[in-house]
Amino acid sequence: MKQHAIKMLVKDGFQGFSMNRLAKACDISVATLYIYYHDKDDLIKKIGVEIGQNFFYETLKDFSPGMSFKEGLQRQWENRSRFALKYADEVSCFEIIRHSTHGEYIFKESMKDFKTIMGDFFHNAVQKKELVPVSLEVFWAVAYGPLYTLLRFHGEGKSIGGKSFKFSKKIMHESLELVIKALTP
Repeated sequence: MKQHAIKMLVKDGFQGFSMNRLAKACDISVATLYIYYHDKDDLIKKIGVEIGQNFFYETLKDFSPGMSFKEGLQRQWENRSRFALKYADEVSCFEIIRHSTHGEYIFKESMKDFKTIMGDFFHNAVQKKELVPVSLEVFWAVAYGPLYTLLRFHGEGKSIGGKSFKFSKKIMHESLELVIKALTP
């Protein structure tokens, strides 16, 4: 049922999503959905939180905020790209929900520990002089923006100007090296 909801949200957005359409796609009665969810918003919020928690759990696999900056950032890129490639529909769905009226709730519920762990990683790297002191927002944009751009190109199957594009470890590491070079003293 959740996979149907995710696919519907990705394909049709909020406007095309309804409990009736979901029930029909799942070949169940709409009343069955209301046993588990109060309404459409409840369903969407629960799906968003679950995707967020899964993403952040996977992102933190084999990662520690005490890692060296280079090793920790590399692990983050590997974990994030693996999740995004394996669960493309979930990532797209999360982005749709994140930019909705439910976005703040989703982040609050799914990022509790994640924000602390990533904040510790950032502050530890600055304290160990492995990272130039920049604002957290600048760090986030420089550290992860290139990865998400490459993943978006991959999802679209093309890069700038319509050139065919496929994400690879080689491209990821080439970009990561530039990011590390930009952020280290």
